[in-house]
Amino acid sequence: MANESPADLIVPISSSDGYKKGFWFVINSESDVHFKEVRFPLNTRKAVLELYVSFHGNDEFWYSNPPNSYIRVNNLTTERGNGAYREVFVTLDGRVVGSEIPFPVVFTGGINPLFWNPVVAIGAFDLPSYDFDLSPVLGLVLDGKPHTIGVGVSDGISFWLVDANLHIWLDGGSSKVIAKSTVYDNPASSITREEEFQMLDGEFHIKAKRGTLLVGWVKWSGGNYTTAVSQEFKFHNIMSFEGNGTVKTVNQRVKVKKEVKVTNELGSCPVCHVKIKRRYPMKMISATLPGSKPDTYLAITNVSHAFLERHDDGGGETNVYNKQVSDGWMEVKDHDVLSGGSVTNQKLDCRGGEFGGCFIWKVSAVDGKLVKNDTSSVCTSLYVN
Repeated sequence: MANESPADLIVPISSSDGYKKGFWFVINSESDVHFKEVRFPLNTRKAVLELYVSFHGNDEFWYSNPPNSYIRVNNLTTERGNGAYREVFVTLDGRVVGSEIPFPVVFTGGINPLFWNPVVAIGAFDLPSYDFDLSPVLGLVLDGKPHTIGVGVSDGISFWLVDANLHIWLDGGSSKVIAKSTVYDNPASSITREEEFQMLDGEFHIKAKRGTLLVGWVKWSGGNYTTAVSQEFKFHNIMSFEGNGTVKTVNQRVKVKKEVKVTNELGSCPVCHVKIKRRYPMKMISATLPGSKPDTYLAITNVSHAFLERHDDGGGETNVYNKQVSDGWMEVKDHDVLSGGSVTNQKLDCRGGEFGGCFIWKVSAVDGKLVKNDTSSVCTSLYVN
């Protein structure tokens, strides 16, 4: 929100024995939901959960995982399956209060390790976080009793690392507020899956969408305010195998719309009206060919992905366009890269905000060396977001 003060409290939603093996919740399957009990202060006037996720092991490249049927029919030994759909969700006392399709971060060493030297993929060193405004459901938790926040991953396999920060704003003028949840409209995600394959060649489609609406009011010393939180996402993943499984193409599109509207008793909106639109397009083409030497193979890969966001919080609109395109090849024996080459081009375009202006950054890396690293504050023609 524009001019929003920092939270009065930040409560970690993380593993209680983190001092032994890290504070992340480790999620190994879709039924592996982790919980943390929280006692909300009676004078809580606003609460936002900030969620962090990262994916590893058999789900590091979840967006390119084939369905289990493809693996089973072809007698493959890979454990990277369960299809290419993942949805991270948050529950409050067992009720889902928010979910996200995570941005497909590629960690260093992923897909083709030569792509990420000296640059890294979008988000690899600064994971995107996802905010869930829980203010509409405060009426369910302001009773002095412990309440349970849960996190999990739909269709997830081993392993995911998930934790969160619960930001709490207090009413400094009162020891207790009155709150009520008035609308809870959060149907399950609508998911359709289609597959057609013969042996190692075929095509797989997954489409999903979800819309949610949470509404509730909080009466505190500053007034009686109603918060309405709506979210909608659309997901589409197309995966194909050709050439007896040697050429793989993944084309994924994610669109997210979020809106938070706070109104007073008169129905006007003096506090905030936040609108966020995000898109995560990604395309990956990989081909595997015989190498120049025995027991080697040649991997040729192209990856294009982007993080696009339009954010309007009443203090000005901010637009972010961040796109990378990488091409490369490598000759591999076992897990060792014998030789290879790569080109990565990236453009980051940020503009708008409270003070306006632009920041544009263009970088290119070839075979592990920077050949371009240019920045500018000159606003060029607008891109389409």
